[in-house]
Amino acid sequence: MPALNTLYRDYRDRAAFYMVYIQEAHPIDAGQVGDNLKDDVLVSSTMTKDERMNVAGMWVRNLGIELPALVDEPHNGVERAYTAWPDRLYVVDREGRISYKSAAGPFGFKPSEVQATLERLLPAE
Repeated sequence: MPALNTLYRDYRDRAAFYMVYIQEAHPIDAGQVGDNLKDDVLVSSTMTKDERMNVAGMWVRNLGIELPALVDEPHNGVERAYTAWPDRLYVVDREGRISYKSAAGPFGFKPSEVQATLERLLPAE
């Protein structure tokens, strides 16, 4: 998150940034992983918009996310439309075309590639 927060601070006056919270990665009721147990990240799958909003808010606070956050509906329409599972980074140009799509995160996150795409698309200051 620190590198993404830095990109947000550096480019937010020239580009819109959003983090979209999608379905829970490893909920306690389906596929819990050891790292979540060790880090005390224990949430259930969300069934309602309010539940998902609450979990998303917790993640934004706990991870120190500075980007404005949006929350996908419980039926995961955004996730399916953008193949966002597991998490990904996107840059969408002014015409609505995807100009950059990262490999699956978090290991596929390359903030330098996002920055290079922004530099290519945005007018110089």
